[in-house]
Amino acid sequence: MRPGYTEETTLAPAAQCPDCKRINEVLSRVGDRWSVLIVVSLSQYGKLRFNELKRNLGISQRMLSLTLRELERDGLVSRTYFPTIPPKVEYALTPLGESFKEPVKQLALWALGNLSEIDNARRHYDDAQQAASEPA
Repeated sequence: MRPGYTEETTLAPAAQCPDCKRINEVLSRVGDRWSVLIVVSLSQYGKLRFNELKRNLGISQRMLSLTLRELERDGLVSRTYFPTIPPKVEYALTPLGESFKEPVKQLALWALGNLSEIDNARRHYDDAQQAASEPA
């Protein structure tokens, strides 16, 4: 490798990409497992109550609460509270959340279309790791 080779792999200077760090913040939120699954569920079923989401996703109450709070903060999910007995809370996608449905759908379709190839790659990798760790 030649001196200075890392220049090609580093982010552009802040002057060239003033929002690169902000992009990372957004991708960290919308790209995490639970955020994607919540958006998928809400796009399929529309409005859902907290426990419906919890049941559908198999997520812990704490993780669901945290993720919904962050999605609401980012403007992707709306929370509607109904002062009934017992209290009722519904979650739905906002217009911004609706605009996120298509990229999530494409990601899900890609994952479904490549499951067997990913499974084969994992098996191949695991077999190679196991063979490398066995005594000769």
